Amino acid sequence: MNANGLQLRWILLICFILPAGAQTTAPSYSVTVTAGPRYTEPSTATATKTPTPLLDVPQSVTVVTQELIRDQMMLSVGDVVRYVPGVTAIQGENNRDQVVIRGQSTSADFFLDGVRDDVQYYRDLYNLDRVEVLKGPNAMIFGRGGGGGVINRVTKEAEFMPLREITLTGGMYDDKRFAIDLNQPLNDKVAVRLNGMYDNSGSFRNYVGLTRYGINPTLTLKPAKNTRITFGYERFRDDRTADRGVPSFQGRPLDVPIATYFGNPNVSHVRASVHLGSINVQQQVGRVTIHNRTTFGGYDRGYQNFVPGTVSADKTQDTLTAYNNATQRFNFFNQTDVIYTAHTGRIKHTLLAGAEVGSQLTDNFRNTGYFNNTSTSILIPLSSPTITTPTTFRQSATDANNHLNTTVAAGYVQDQVELSRYVQLIGGVRFDRFDLAYHDNRSGTNLERIDKLVSPRAGIVVKPVGNVSFYGSYSISYLPSSGDQFSSLTTITQQVKPEKFNNYEGGVKWDVRPRLSLTTAAFRLNRENTRSTDPNDPTRIIQTGSTRTNGFEIGINGSLTHAWSIAGGYAYQDAFISHATTAALAGQQVGQVPHHTFSLWNNYQIARRLGAGLGILHRSDMFAAVDNTVTLPGYTRADAAVFYSLTEKWRLQANLENLLDKKYYLNADSNTNISPGSPRALRVGLTARF
Repeated sequence: MNANGLQLRWILLICFILPAGAQTTAPSYSVTVTAGPRYTEPSTATATKTPTPLLDVPQSVTVVTQELIRDQMMLSVGDVVRYVPGVTAIQGENNRDQVVIRGQSTSADFFLDGVRDDVQYYRDLYNLDRVEVLKGPNAMIFGRGGGGGVINRVTKEAEFMPLREITLTGGMYDDKRFAIDLNQPLNDKVAVRLNGMYDNSGSFRNYVGLTRYGINPTLTLKPAKNTRITFGYERFRDDRTADRGVPSFQGRPLDVPIATYFGNPNVSHVRASVHLGSINVQQQVGRVTIHNRTTFGGYDRGYQNFVPGTVSADKTQDTLTAYNNATQRFNFFNQTDVIYTAHTGRIKHTLLAGAEVGSQLTDNFRNTGYFNNTSTSILIPLSSPTITTPTTFRQSATDANNHLNTTVAAGYVQDQVELSRYVQLIGGVRFDRFDLAYHDNRSGTNLERIDKLVSPRAGIVVKPVGNVSFYGSYSISYLPSSGDQFSSLTTITQQVKPEKFNNYEGGVKWDVRPRLSLTTAAFRLNRENTRSTDPNDPTRIIQTGSTRTNGFEIGINGSLTHAWSIAGGYAYQDAFISHATTAALAGQQVGQVPHHTFSLWNNYQIARRLGAGLGILHRSDMFAAVDNTVTLPGYTRADAAVFYSLTEKWRLQANLENLLDKKYYLNADSNTNISPGSPRALRVGLTARF
């Protein structure tokens, strides 16, 4: 869709096709807002695997609630992390979710209800209750990876209270979306829920669009008073145009219209097909809680794209390459947790013992693009970078064609100790056996690597008063040498140790009032055992490289007054190469990590039915890559919204992104793949509950 096209058909439909006097015999639910929305969550069971107030968790945790997602019309993980201090969404080749948390880039540290969901694809938010961002190494809870932190999506489940909600949205750039949430108890022992979504939208970028749908039924059974069983299944499909953005010139993004497309959009595509099933069993036996969760996931994803390269010195041509990549993966995980509460004198213990087993089968296949069936690159004129040159995709000598089998077996224990109402301790350790078997389908080569990982965590919480906590913590995580996607194994990576992450953190949390929390954290995160070149023999790889991130962050979420709710924060980060790696020399800044980020969303209830929102986002300059040769200029962006309750059951909202129509560059994947930010864009949504 051309970026200059103003598509408001759905806005007109939503604004003018409203029901008159619709009646229903179902229970009535009011969506009239008489107080600020809930932007804060008091507790989590994710950070410690036990229900714990956030005030008592000795690490930085940001929870993005369902209400904040709704008010900002968030659709993606990238939208969610805009208001999470210390986290930056990066381009990820525009075919997947990818974030940088405390200087650590990852496309795999994503979890669904605490279980690994690590395939590279774009996730939707239609079936979520909230999103939790846990910062710092989290291996004691989540296992390998998670060096900078993890993102956990918490899904909606069938509950024992009726709910029927339908949402229509539409807007500029041919934006069209429909979502439904239906929950119904059948009796006091059985409840069902259905979440669904369909999205067919364009983009401000020329020729770019997406079509996706998701359907997620859940069934909850309560066969006994202290037993709860939930079954879930999700079918999700995402198809979109592959778009690698624009290149750079002389250390800055190339100055071309932000809608300019490089390559051939007719044969550029991204697809993801996902099947996820889960069984969740929870049982209470006296002071013992037993929780078992089993998940199955089938993923089929691929992309074919054209990649802008270096611009010629006279600024007339760009080098273009192309390739495609396909991945099929099957995941199986089973987690069992046993929680026991006990006392030794006046000291309270919350004991956790758990185990996880899992298996992942992965097939990777890549082809290189040959222009006119002869050359792997082509020069295109900057005056006309959208091409139709015939391109053949076939395997080159180094393209992947492999099969990987990974298995994990883990056990962990943890004790949360309440010494008094003023002092709490937490300590735990996890042991993982991570086994990776690699088979090269082309050469028949078989390689295997087994890692035995021990990941401890320790923390202290001091509460001088009931609503204030001071904390300190130390944690370790490991990333096996095959990387976070374990897409390959070589005779070199087979021999190197896992990379090690250790995090030192201290902070203060203050529940200013029951619905307003203020948090601060200062941290140092070291990444060790990264690969570097032997200075005495450039043909050898040694593990002396390291990076360090020093930082400070402050977050605020909740209600300042009865009518005024806010969410956001500030983060300072200095992520740099502390010892030379294969990618960069000591002292260079890590790419895609700005020194300063600031976000603040305000929702103010003007009258009983009328509310307004205003958001400010700021990011300082950052480098596109670790070589520090291309800078993405900093920017400040304003967003706005208006909310109006038409009746007790109908809510209308309008969101305006980039209110001042600021030109900016959002993120990158490399020095020559840079994503422009959206110009001013209007979206309107209508929600009905009945």
